[in-house]
Amino acid sequence: MKKNKILIIFTHPAIHKSRINIRMIEFLKNLEDITFRNLYELYPDFHIDVKEEQKLLLEHDIIVWHHPFYWYSAPAMLKEWIDLVLEHGFAYGKEGTALKGKKVLSVITTGGRRDAYKNGGFNQYSMAEFLAPYHRTVTLCYMDYLPPYVVHGSHLMDQNQINEAAEDFKNMIMTLRDSDFRPGEFSKHDYLNDLLFIEKN
Repeated sequence: MKKNKILIIFTHPAIHKSRINIRMIEFLKNLEDITFRNLYELYPDFHIDVKEEQKLLLEHDIIVWHHPFYWYSAPAMLKEWIDLVLEHGFAYGKEGTALKGKKVLSVITTGGRRDAYKNGGFNQYSMAEFLAPYHRTVTLCYMDYLPPYVVHGSHLMDQNQINEAAEDFKNMIMTLRDSDFRPGEFSKHDYLNDLLFIEKN
């Protein structure tokens, strides 16, 4: 079976401070059919090479937006990337169907526990509600938005737990790479973690 090619768009303006993200990235090394892009490293001046990014999107089947959850959203670089790369006539609009059928998911790290992200929880809203703008962006571009994969409680993890979370992340990426998806397969799940049975309580 043909493997899915995965493009990981990683945005973290202070990666040196993030134990969990450093380890997650390390676990991706040498995986076949995985392309990793650290946007803050590639574009420190925010001058994004739009044509290069669009070319990469066309060459991959699954796009991953990997970032920490900053103020209930993503770091500024991801917003800049979306604004520039997913342009009218390419990603959306009457003639903008270049990405139709591709799949997108958010991979998020956050210090808050999972039970903080629900109605009545500390943050008052669910993760899906916070990510609604990303969901709509993806569907506007004729792509399929998968449930998010979230590493909760990252600030509370010891090194063994970080290693375990990074291993789970790697397994998730390989599962996406090696799977044949059917329409609606993910609709009943709030988190991709649950579908893949690797959520850690």
